[in-house]
Amino acid sequence: MTINLLIHSSIITIAFVSMEGVAWFLHKYVMHGLGWYIHEDHHRPRKGRFEKNDVFGLFFATISFLFILSGVLSGFDIRLAVGLGVMFYGVGYILVHDVFFHKRIRIKYQPKNRYIKRILHAHAVHHQVSTSNSGACFGFLYADKKYAI
Repeated sequence: MTINLLIHSSIITIAFVSMEGVAWFLHKYVMHGLGWYIHEDHHRPRKGRFEKNDVFGLFFATISFLFILSGVLSGFDIRLAVGLGVMFYGVGYILVHDVFFHKRIRIKYQPKNRYIKRILHAHAVHHQVSTSNSGACFGFLYADKKYAI
């Protein structure tokens, strides 16, 4: 049982960390490429509560849910751990990107943590310089130290 918990915890961590690479790749080559017509409204002032770009979040939430469900139905196998890793990444994305940066949920929060400040600054740079086929700072939960403020 302890070995199983260790293996599943490791898989959750690997899935979580891997999602940054997946998200970076999809953000750079899909959202700022073929999927620009969906992502483009994210780079404009939002009108209303939702934007077309939310489809990407729903896509990843669905993938995570299906992994979790199939993992549970199959006796808590590896798919559960993968789905949980993707879900935890999604929670981090929502907090950092949607809540702290875009303020889609209004909270009184001024970041003091250097990591959070760096992520938010990198995302501000992304919105300043990125277009449909070019840009910078495509990560969501990682930003190079050159973006430290």
